[in-house]
Amino acid sequence: MSKIVIALGGNALGKDPYEQLSLLTNVARVIVDLAKDGNKVVVTHGNGPQIGQILMAMEYASNGEVKTPNMPFAECGSMSQGYIGYHIQQSIFNELKKQNINKNTATVVTQVLVDSKDEAFQNPTKPIGMFYSKDEALKIEKEKGYVMVEDAGRGYRRVVPSPIPIDIIEKDTINKLVDEGNIVIAVGGGGIPVVNEDNTLKGTAAVIDKDRSSALLAKQINADMLLILTAVDKVYINYNKDNVEAIDVMDSTLARNLIEKGEFAKGSMLPKVEACLDFVENTTNTKAIITSLDKAYDALLGKTGTIIKRR
Repeated sequence: MSKIVIALGGNALGKDPYEQLSLLTNVARVIVDLAKDGNKVVVTHGNGPQIGQILMAMEYASNGEVKTPNMPFAECGSMSQGYIGYHIQQSIFNELKKQNINKNTATVVTQVLVDSKDEAFQNPTKPIGMFYSKDEALKIEKEKGYVMVEDAGRGYRRVVPSPIPIDIIEKDTINKLVDEGNIVIAVGGGGIPVVNEDNTLKGTAAVIDKDRSSALLAKQINADMLLILTAVDKVYINYNKDNVEAIDVMDSTLARNLIEKGEFAKGSMLPKVEACLDFVENTTNTKAIITSLDKAYDALLGKTGTIIKRR
């Protein structure tokens, strides 16, 4: 029996609430299969497209004929945690009932502490929201003053600050719930970023990378494994090239060499590999896995996926 933190990639959540709920049927089946084997499971997830949609809706409403209050960035993040968490826990609940498993699931709205002086606030890099063409991105930059960048060959997206997570505020609650046998959804979207000002927590405009926060949570609750689920079954080098090559096992030395060579895209695989390195190099647990959702169970059995381990 293992305590596992499972980080869901954006591909598992779809492009809108309806597609998301449909796709989560398969997600729930994988999670329940892991839990019924006796594993203690915490599920984390991204929120890049979702928080972008919420922000756009709030901006539109605040500029309309009947003006509504413009919602701060951190509050939009909490909204995304709530509705994505609701969808995940409902899907898990339905799958538990389908398999006649007596287990509970719950979502913890999670705050994550960051440093207000983190240099990320001066250099936004985290993609959020929808993908745009170059012409559309230039128009948005001009009209709204957003910073738009090309994202791993998939189009242009808005980028916002992505500070390093320092502490999971609700870590003890999450740990207690999972140790009692509940399937827990937490640290949604990397967590709601908060700063400490005079011993008071305050939300700030940023999106924390969900893989980094997942690694931090895994360390803080002493998880046995970090399992990052993404669009591909393994980590690849020379990706999208004729000489593409899958990696089965990658120790920390090899991983850092490949990072230095620029093998992993900043908007996709790089933060996943870095999060795995953070976990295996800073805990007594020596293994993390990157694989696709449909290969998750096989990956835990050692049949597929890329294992990242300490040197």
